[in-house]
Amino acid sequence: MIKKVLAVETSCDDTSVAIVDSSAQVLTQVSLTKDLDHAIFGGIVPEIASRNHSTALLPLVDEALRKSKLGWSDIDGLAVTNRPGLMGALIVGLVTVKSLAIAKEKPMIGINHLEGHLLAPFLKDETYQPSFQFGEPYIALAVSGGHTTIYLVEGLGRYKILGATLDDAAGEAFDKFGKMLGLGFPGGVLVDQWALNGDAKKFQLPRSMIHDETLNMSFSGLKSAGQRLIQELGPEETEKNRADLCASYQQAILDVLLTKLEKAVARYKLKKIVITGGVSANSGLRKQVELLAAKKSWTVAIPPVRYCTDNAAMIGLVGVLRLQAGERHDFDLGPSPSNWDNDFEVL
Repeated sequence: MIKKVLAVETSCDDTSVAIVDSSAQVLTQVSLTKDLDHAIFGGIVPEIASRNHSTALLPLVDEALRKSKLGWSDIDGLAVTNRPGLMGALIVGLVTVKSLAIAKEKPMIGINHLEGHLLAPFLKDETYQPSFQFGEPYIALAVSGGHTTIYLVEGLGRYKILGATLDDAAGEAFDKFGKMLGLGFPGGVLVDQWALNGDAKKFQLPRSMIHDETLNMSFSGLKSAGQRLIQELGPEETEKNRADLCASYQQAILDVLLTKLEKAVARYKLKKIVITGGVSANSGLRKQVELLAAKKSWTVAIPPVRYCTDNAAMIGLVGVLRLQAGERHDFDLGPSPSNWDNDFEVL
């Protein structure tokens, strides 16, 4: 019987270990973020990320067990992100979990990082309880630095892609604009902070595909428009209008996301909504989704920030459910930079 799973997440630059039980309760989560190691390069360097994972992961496993006051005899299985992600980073997590599974004689399973995000709002801890239970059909908007996708979620392993960005992800668009403005790294978080004190109507920026009948999106044109605007304003005016630029740019992204979400909800007649992924930590998005939900009588689940960004707890929850269903992976399991063909159905 699978009751407690130790999970590892190393798909990008954050190293995370968590222990999750069969009721979706997070017993402990310990994570290490090395933003400063990447900041001087203006973005994530895969080789640095892999090296950091290799030195941090086993100490984090020990810390997770210590903090939860559990031993290996209490752990029933292991889960690890094996797709999609940076290959070097994934290898570190996968090799570590394979070694532990062999040494401790535990079943293991590889998890799709994006599936983790889709279930992240259903994690539980002492200060967070989801507004509805996993298993009910719902619409999910998953927004991160690498992915911006709208899903129909019908149950474990039953995920249909209703629409997605045709080029850049919303999170990548946020980060690049932050870099253009010289805000530092990670740019998206800093754009959100500056936007709090800005006028979102000050500058007119494009909302690509907002009137398109499909649920697809595009953000590359917005990035280009933002760059042109900064060049036209010049350094002095850009500095003077930084908060308004951030607010206007952020609102352009949010308008597209919320319009497409609203179309998906109307089209599929579902009023249970999940917002997830790193960009779901954005304060503007959270506030505007809550206002829209109140207006439309939606029930919305948005995880707390600790479960929005890359984290092992969400991998642990998927791992618990899949191991309970009898799924296992052999030790020849490999990493993949992309989804497997059967992970998601594209409508």
